[in-house]
Amino acid sequence: MAGTTPPFAGFEWMIAWRYLRARRAEGGVSVMTWISLIGITLAVFALIATLAVRSGFRAEFVDTILGANAHVTVYSLGQVDPVSGVIDRSLPDYAALAEALAAVPGVTSAAPLIKGQVMANASGRNAGIEVFGISAEDLREIPRVGGDAAQAQGDLARFDEGIAIGSGVARELGLGLGDRIRVISPDGAKTAFGTSPRVKAYEVVYIFTAGRWDIDRTRVYLPFAEAQVYFNREGTADEIEVMVAAPERIENMENALLEAAGPRTQLWTWRDTSGGFLRALEIEDNVMFVILSILVLIAAMNIVSGLIMLVKNKGRDIGILRTMGLSEGSVLRVFFICGAFTGIIGTVAGVILGCLFAIYIDPIFSFVNYVAGGGVWDPAVRGIYALPAKLQLGDVISAVALSLGLSFIVTIFPARRAARMNPVEALRYE
Repeated sequence: MAGTTPPFAGFEWMIAWRYLRARRAEGGVSVMTWISLIGITLAVFALIATLAVRSGFRAEFVDTILGANAHVTVYSLGQVDPVSGVIDRSLPDYAALAEALAAVPGVTSAAPLIKGQVMANASGRNAGIEVFGISAEDLREIPRVGGDAAQAQGDLARFDEGIAIGSGVARELGLGLGDRIRVISPDGAKTAFGTSPRVKAYEVVYIFTAGRWDIDRTRVYLPFAEAQVYFNREGTADEIEVMVAAPERIENMENALLEAAGPRTQLWTWRDTSGGFLRALEIEDNVMFVILSILVLIAAMNIVSGLIMLVKNKGRDIGILRTMGLSEGSVLRVFFICGAFTGIIGTVAGVILGCLFAIYIDPIFSFVNYVAGGGVWDPAVRGIYALPAKLQLGDVISAVALSLGLSFIVTIFPARRAARMNPVEALRYE
């Protein structure tokens, strides 16, 4: 009759449930069960929380790159001036080049740009800044600066009348809308006595927050024509900034962009700029997953300890059940259910805690920052302003599969030991 018993029959679940509800005399088994349960819960929680923060950090970092910088920058290889020997990398035909690049399928905008590093001064304070000369229409195409910038102040319609600055520059120099900022360049007007520094004041008409500390702290935008005059670039541009519809697949567009740009030009994509950092993030992510997987394994090993104690305490019961006709397979399944049940409950609890952490990370982080007295997150070091978290179904499934898989595997060994117990030996001293 035992040979025809279906696997995981009702009586096997009943016996397993009775064993899990240890009596006071078997309190050690109950304690080990709770330790195993808490260990699995915390391990799965840590795994999901780490994966969510990892995904959120990468998504936020990439979004700030793509939302405030060119997806592709087109440069000129330049020509050597036969008189001075200096390589001229300017683009005199920038308007036609931008039009040709904008015609490439998948390109959303192509903006001529002037770039220069200068000193800014206001209210007795100084700061080094990077000036981008760009037209008002092209500035509106930059998502995190002039597009849907929810935290921006001012009116881009007045951009041609003044200057747009990052919120970090405004904070550093104590500036607000309507204030004036002095921009100082060492390469100014050329006179008979040499080159004198150029100093010019502009009204702050727009303050943006791109979400990256290094961008908000150093970047300002000037109208394109004004930047040409200020940096002595009349009739030329330094580069063309290209924005595309699918930046994640930019490598598929490089040949078409090079062909449109023509000879003696080169491309520099956003992956060329930040690819090393993203690869470092990927390596770090893989290492963290391995370390946390070991943590889950250690927590799962507590199930083995609890089951071994349970098998030892239930040796007499095992002997009686075997003499009554219970098969080895039934005994194995009874103790497998005991261990697997602990793993399942712990995994479910860990998933719930991990998901809640990812969803409510902002108030949790604010509380931690308050308890620590502030300064827990330094944007000057991290680059972004807050700890992000992005809950992804794939990460949750990976954590659940890892936890349940390890819990089920480690449970098999003590369950097999119970199944192979000799009933005669188990009852000899009873």
